[in-house]
Amino acid sequence: MAGDRVSGEDGGMTAVERPDPMALCAPDLLALCGPDLLALCAGALVPVEAILGAATAGLRARVVDGGRVSAVALEADQHGAHALSWLATYVEALRQLRGWAGRLAEADGFGEIEQLILQIGFGEYLAQIAGGIAMSQGETARLADLGLGWSPEGAAAALIAGGNTPAARARLVALMCENHGRATFGATGLDDDLEMIRDQFRRYADDRVVPHAHGWHLRDELIPMAVIEELAGLGVFGLTIPEEFGGLGLSKASMVVVSEELSRGYIGVGSLGTRSEIAAELILCGGTPEQKAHWLPKLASGEILPTAVFTEPGTGSDLGSLRTRAVKVGDDWAVTGNKTWITHAARAHVMTLLARTDPATIDYRGLSMFLAEKTPGTEANPFPTPGMTGGEIGVLGYRGMKEYELGFDGFRVAGENLLGGVPGQGFKQLMQTFESARIQTAARAIGVAQSALEAGMAYATDRKQFGKPLIAFPRIAGKLAMMAVEIMIARQLTYHSAWQKDHGQRCDLEAGMAKLLAARVAWAAADNALQIHGGNGFALEYPVSRILCDARILNIFEGAAEIQAQVIARRLLD
Repeated sequence: MAGDRVSGEDGGMTAVERPDPMALCAPDLLALCGPDLLALCAGALVPVEAILGAATAGLRARVVDGGRVSAVALEADQHGAHALSWLATYVEALRQLRGWAGRLAEADGFGEIEQLILQIGFGEYLAQIAGGIAMSQGETARLADLGLGWSPEGAAAALIAGGNTPAARARLVALMCENHGRATFGATGLDDDLEMIRDQFRRYADDRVVPHAHGWHLRDELIPMAVIEELAGLGVFGLTIPEEFGGLGLSKASMVVVSEELSRGYIGVGSLGTRSEIAAELILCGGTPEQKAHWLPKLASGEILPTAVFTEPGTGSDLGSLRTRAVKVGDDWAVTGNKTWITHAARAHVMTLLARTDPATIDYRGLSMFLAEKTPGTEANPFPTPGMTGGEIGVLGYRGMKEYELGFDGFRVAGENLLGGVPGQGFKQLMQTFESARIQTAARAIGVAQSALEAGMAYATDRKQFGKPLIAFPRIAGKLAMMAVEIMIARQLTYHSAWQKDHGQRCDLEAGMAKLLAARVAWAAADNALQIHGGNGFALEYPVSRILCDARILNIFEGAAEIQAQVIARRLLD
């Protein structure tokens, strides 16, 4: 597959006689050399991009009223709107997969394993576009939902017929076995500096996280402070904070790589940096010069640990309707209300707290963001600060930091800790963090998916049934192959979003797509890895049981999949 077929004495193909990509039957895609496969994939993008354009125009005609998208009409046509979101996500994912392959080819790094990932990925996703995209286990997005149909021809038909074949999956898994122990299956396309960062944090996760993660989970323990101090020493909490404020000043792409590798070890550890990332982004985008100078160096060094305090019991994703209020008392503020699903709240020193400062409003207007200081708690007294109480929420997975319900009753916040110094800007300030937060969540999902793949592959290699290892059975091997392919697809979509963010481009659409797809990929990988384990996967002693529980939250936080699809649809239609 790495090059053209060479002639033999039997009169076979000569070195200059390449197979016609458009005339191949299913098994013959394995015979394509890199340039031919790249051309075939580029050709297949043309019709699906046209389909996406037609689908967008068709839905826009149904939901736009007076030049603006009607929220009522969009909700009434929600299945069509979400089908459009998934279609757009698949098309963008294929674009980025093709772009990844093209860059590798230019750098002479497009080897056999990468070619197989490309052809399987294109074959599978094109087939799903034609036949139906799984939004969840019981929901399928079909072109008919958008008033369209498609009978693939040419390049798309060739890839559907011959891209994701049993032979291709078997060959990919054979190569994965040869490459077992490497950080990723297939080249990521990142530069040497980012791969050096990956190697550093992969080794750290293997040495300091993986041996202990399952025990922390089973005992429902907080991640030890020693680990948090080590991460601070490695610069995790100040990774993307500018150097002038004590951070490392690295790219969002570096944040993605670090989050991937730490989450591969344990999602709780991979998520420790999320709160610092959100808090730093809020302060960088909306803080006063004084607030930046005071808070950012402390966040970067790990001297203080932040927590995000947004969600309320009755609001969930509808943050605009939250009811926690902050009332001016002299120069300061008094906060009263309830919050829920607050991660790492007991240990935190500061809360990025969203509250209503204008009682005359009932939507996102009138909300303000505070940098609310608190005293870190102990196991005996988790919330010692006057004016606040809290209780732990027991959870299936995503442990290590713990989740809490919080109550505020006249909780005092210093006047200078109103973010930006001007009330009523809270929701706008929060929206500015969504791109980074969703990119980081997509990265965590990729790490969890990679962990599932590695656990499934190790078990399938070691476990023998009917006289041979599980990995020798085609359906087991096929599951592992598809995990590797979809992880690379989600990875490239996430890297693309990070690249856009690093280059000052708007990327809320792509970041949302990355999060939407990566969360589904993580759940599928964890579910399949557990299936490979059979009954043992259902036993608490096996880490895959934890990986499954951890994967499930990814479709919910930082925007539930349904909310994410709705947001993507709005952006496509605006």
